[in-house]
Amino acid sequence: MSQEALTVTKRVTQGSRASRRLRNEGRVPAVVYGTKLDQAYPVHLDERALYAVLHTDQGLNAIIELDVEGEQVLTVAREVQRDPVRGTITHLDFIQVSLDTAIEAEVGIEYLGTPITVIDDGAIAETLENTVTIMALPNAIPSSIEVDISHLQLHDTLTVADLPQIEGVEYVAEPDHPLLTTVLPAAEVVEEPAVEMLDGEEADVEGDAEADGADDGDSGDDEG
Repeated sequence: MSQEALTVTKRVTQGSRASRRLRNEGRVPAVVYGTKLDQAYPVHLDERALYAVLHTDQGLNAIIELDVEGEQVLTVAREVQRDPVRGTITHLDFIQVSLDTAIEAEVGIEYLGTPITVIDDGAIAETLENTVTIMALPNAIPSSIEVDISHLQLHDTLTVADLPQIEGVEYVAEPDHPLLTTVLPAAEVVEEPAVEMLDGEEADVEGDAEADGADDGDSGDDEG
């Protein structure tokens, strides 16, 4: 896996006002930390450069070599916070890593093929998980994990145990954790149209009811 490079600058001032000013200048506030660092420290970096690094095939699992005022720190990006409206990154953490120590990562699952039951039974493939958590060395993290689902029958469930075994990759979730299932689509509820009566029809119904009542009374008098 290739490494990406970013230049960051240590932050002198902190707080929401200072962070807001940085964002207005096209900078993103961040924090660098790790077990081999004396202490975590705040930094800021160019927003466009960060976007380019995090939109490679590796995404958030890209290995990023930070240049922190001349000091090189190998990291991965984590805890990325985004603006709820614009989707831009407002803050993130850089975690120091070592190429010989496994780390935890979220990797996307790519489902290949169309289940048999979708074609034959009109079923649907219901995705329960789009990602899976793994443990691997930083440079052994796959960009995605492909799994064939074309063999699935109705009500079959794909689990973590069905994912391919990849050298150097360990799945963190339980083997029976469900990822995708095939089900029949929910039946549509068809509402019966309401019966509309005109004012005249309603009056006729009431009149018929009164007439029926009168007839019942007349028959009683005759019997007397």
